[in-house]
Amino acid sequence: MAITIERKNEIKKKFGKNEKDSGTTEVQIAILSDRIVYLTEHFKTHEKDHHSRRGLLKIVGQRRRLLDYLAKKDIERYREIIKQLGIRR
Repeated sequence: MAITIERKNEIKKKFGKNEKDSGTTEVQIAILSDRIVYLTEHFKTHEKDHHSRRGLLKIVGQRRRLLDYLAKKDIERYREIIKQLGIRR
């Protein structure tokens, strides 16, 4: 099971402007980060799940592109989201 609706709503409230804000870059990055954490835990027990590993690599690449976009547009928002999520760069 991936990410629940309740968890997505929590992320939207924390990183978005309101609970219906799912389109801002920060919310998208936070949701992708949550999925990355989930899949990382999944691979600790299912080491040979190569199909999901490919999906994880796609998610990581998508998050990287969103972070690069945010860094170009607004460096302060980029630094804030990196600090809040604990993403190292």
